[in-house]
Amino acid sequence: MIILITGANGLLGQHLIKLLLRQEGISIIATGKGSSRITFPVSEHFQYHSLDITDEKAVNDFIQKHQPDTIVHSAAMAQADECEQNPASCWNTNVNATNFLIAAAKKINVHFILMSTCFVFDGLHGPYKETDATGPINYYGSSKLEAEKAVLKNLPGACIVRTILVYGNHCLPQRSHFVSWVKDNLEKQQKIKVVSDQWRTPTYIDSLTNGLLLVISKKASGIYHISGHEMMTPYDMAIAVADHCNLDKSFIEKVNADTFTQPAKRPAITGFIID
Repeated sequence: MIILITGANGLLGQHLIKLLLRQEGISIIATGKGSSRITFPVSEHFQYHSLDITDEKAVNDFIQKHQPDTIVHSAAMAQADECEQNPASCWNTNVNATNFLIAAAKKINVHFILMSTCFVFDGLHGPYKETDATGPINYYGSSKLEAEKAVLKNLPGACIVRTILVYGNHCLPQRSHFVSWVKDNLEKQQKIKVVSDQWRTPTYIDSLTNGLLLVISKKASGIYHISGHEMMTPYDMAIAVADHCNLDKSFIEKVNADTFTQPAKRPAITGFIID
């Protein structure tokens, strides 16, 4: 089986590659912006190519050349504030590029998996199950919902995997996520402000990649929520990090979302129901 992964340099991409390379009969074609930033050992079943997914011809030619059996589309412009401030770039990356991949995928027999987000919901009625009505309140969420619709409309056997607040050890030490940000600041005894009025079900990266392995192996279709099961605020997470690492919690200031001036609104409660 040949699996094409977009966004291979990211947290999810790197951990998914490490997991898939341990499976029998799988070859990985990894793509990302620019050169590979993957530093862990790979095998002869792995190759990396720089690919601009916003270039329609490049995407079509690439997929026609490599003929993958599965595409895991995890590349995205995912910073909500950046998307709000640069809507054209956000739409080009999250929607237009997805449409280019869809068009190329339709020409071959391929299982298509789109990574999506809890931000497709408005946060007023969380936690959410897969069949709940969507209603994004920021541009990032709107772009991902549009990508979801395009996938489901054009690729009947495709799969949408929504996840939420992913954390875990990075393959590259210079990359950061929420947990490492908290840990690094507390180790330096630097004060941090963390919101306590937004609720999520944080997702450990290994849980997400193991879920994706099942999606791939079963050729699952439809919409799936993959996350942790425990509802927490970012403040709760920060306290848990401090306790686990035996760091001083007094440097964590509990605040609400109104403390920050952010271009993009955040949904209040977006945890997932994963029963």
